[in-house]
Amino acid sequence: MSSLGNKKIMSQNISRLMKSKGVTRNKMSDDLAISYTTLTDWIKGNTYPRIDKIEMMSNYFGVPKSTLIESESSLNISDKVNAILANLSITRQKKVLAYSEHQYQLQNSQPRLFKRPKQDIELYGAVSAGTGEYLSDEYRETISYDGIVPDHDYAVIVNGDSMLPLFEDKQIIFVKKRTDIRSGQIVIANYDQQAYVKKFVSDDSGARFVSLNKKYDDMPINANHETSIFGVVVL
Repeated sequence: MSSLGNKKIMSQNISRLMKSKGVTRNKMSDDLAISYTTLTDWIKGNTYPRIDKIEMMSNYFGVPKSTLIESESSLNISDKVNAILANLSITRQKKVLAYSEHQYQLQNSQPRLFKRPKQDIELYGAVSAGTGEYLSDEYRETISYDGIVPDHDYAVIVNGDSMLPLFEDKQIIFVKKRTDIRSGQIVIANYDQQAYVKKFVSDDSGARFVSLNKKYDDMPINANHETSIFGVVVL
């Protein structure tokens, strides 16, 4: 590609990202400590920024450097999604995450034209999406699994419907052992000596385990209940 072509693509990408982020030339030049004239030359395609300036802009917009360097039509879908996601509010990012997780589960539940080879995984019992289960390291069962197997410490099977639409009854889910968790994560938890899969929420109303299926009540975390975390679900 010619130098002129590079300048044109760069100028188009900078203009597009500025519009997406809602910033003016004055604000961007102030934020990045570059001159208004220099930024204008980039936007008009008169000059091409050095690599350190490209990296600075990629950090500023929260996108990969390829989003600035390559034409929009050549970017893959994940680059485009990441560019949009970086400029959404946290509330809207959470909505995108929930929708993506749901689509991922639907994809895994549908028949595939090309089946993946089955893998043996160790199942450590069941966790409740309903009324409670008993989970123990002593119980292990090896089964064949033909879905995507992420990096995990153990797998469990879901019993019940309290985590619909994210997890279905009898679905296998994968877990990383962890005790340090943050609000909004899906966790495997001990609650009064029974194992549950729930969403952990901590806010001004207090800490609690929440079901995605709203017909189930929240489970408060307080001195009246014995609670601990077995791990975080990694799908």
